Amino acid sequence: MKKVLFIVSLILLASCKTETKEVKLNENNQDSIAPISDEILENAIIYEANIRQYSPEGTFEKFTEDIPQLKELGVKIIWLMPIYPISTTNSKGTLGSYYAVSDFTEANPEFGNLEDVKKLVKTAHENGMYVILDWVPNHTGWDHIWLKEHPEYYTKNEKGEIIHPEGTDWTDVADLNYDNMEMRAEMLEDMKFWVKDINVDGFRCDVAGSVPLDFWENTVAELKKVKPIFMLAEAWEPELMKNAFDMGYGWDTHHRMNAIAQGKETVKNWDDRMTQIDSMYQNDDILMNFITNHDENSWSGTVKERMGDASETMLALSYCTPGMPLIYSGQEYDMNKRLRFFEKDTISKVKGKVWPLMAKLGELKNTNKALNGGKNPASYQKINSSDNKNVLIFSREKEGSKLTFMANLSNKDVTFTSEKEGEPVDFFTNEKLVFSKEKPLTFKPWQYKILID
Repeated sequence: MKKVLFIVSLILLASCKTETKEVKLNENNQDSIAPISDEILENAIIYEANIRQYSPEGTFEKFTEDIPQLKELGVKIIWLMPIYPISTTNSKGTLGSYYAVSDFTEANPEFGNLEDVKKLVKTAHENGMYVILDWVPNHTGWDHIWLKEHPEYYTKNEKGEIIHPEGTDWTDVADLNYDNMEMRAEMLEDMKFWVKDINVDGFRCDVAGSVPLDFWENTVAELKKVKPIFMLAEAWEPELMKNAFDMGYGWDTHHRMNAIAQGKETVKNWDDRMTQIDSMYQNDDILMNFITNHDENSWSGTVKERMGDASETMLALSYCTPGMPLIYSGQEYDMNKRLRFFEKDTISKVKGKVWPLMAKLGELKNTNKALNGGKNPASYQKINSSDNKNVLIFSREKEGSKLTFMANLSNKDVTFTSEKEGEPVDFFTNEKLVFSKEKPLTFKPWQYKILID
């Protein structure tokens, strides 16, 4: 994607007039929640809501009914997968992709209307949660009004034909041209609509690294003039988090989890990843940790398919390692099926083993500063053992709170000694344990402990 000088962008943006909807902050949008802040991000858990598949009805209303339950899991941020109308031209499957948007300022009528979205946001705020929207800045569906009224907003080939994003199979969408300053201005106004009129608290931005950095830096600065917001990039690039985004995807961390669970990698690969994070990112950069999301579930497999008997251990690790843990719709209900992406599907909402575990981990994440993972995170310190290949031990500490994570990341029994000493309390059993450098421990395959020091 071509880059444009930031100063040129500002000049043209200021002079550009757009014809987006008039936006007003209603009296009904008065908040029952404090603005999102760095302090809130320290112990936050994020929930990815797939409205289409969340309930048999697939509506905003049905998801809104369950928002109070998410408090049991310690959720503080709700990320709504794209809720906009979906283009039918060149669409995939029966219902099309959420990411083929035909109108950035309307709600998908299959899910409900804008009033339903306002009610969802209001309910979340009343329950102490913030709502961010999945934003699709890189492309639009082929039915978007811009294609008719502003074809200059799109990338074209040598023949002058609008094209889908190069290097992808995303034939159901048309690539946007960020050399066009008027398009940038309209994109900003459409994002402002949701912040001002619907009172959302930020955005998760799809393929954020494919959009010029100066667009993000200017756009986020403008949005923050409306109110404090939270920005999540579907990207790993550190430069995105310097002046635009609060959090990026911990894809490489996730890949290490998959590979270790499958016996392809060891604890050494995990340690290398932690070292890489320290060298690549600033201390106030947040990475999102996950064992599943909509891409992984639909295209790579369920948690059980990818992680097998290591699933619970990896879930606990995603909460204990630095960053913010993600829950994807259905994960809390032990979902063990791939949700169809372009068709209607449904989550079976039966609470099994995962819900109470998430509730317990959520309480720990929310209340123990040793798991702070925001702009001012708790420290992370590796603890050596006599088997650093199979045994992962690390401690986290902040303001007098200390926690140790200890796990056998292999499919065999392991006996080891470690440098861990003291008499911590087992988080799950409340039992006081005694550790010393000379005392051998035996862990079963994938056994783990969270120790409160």
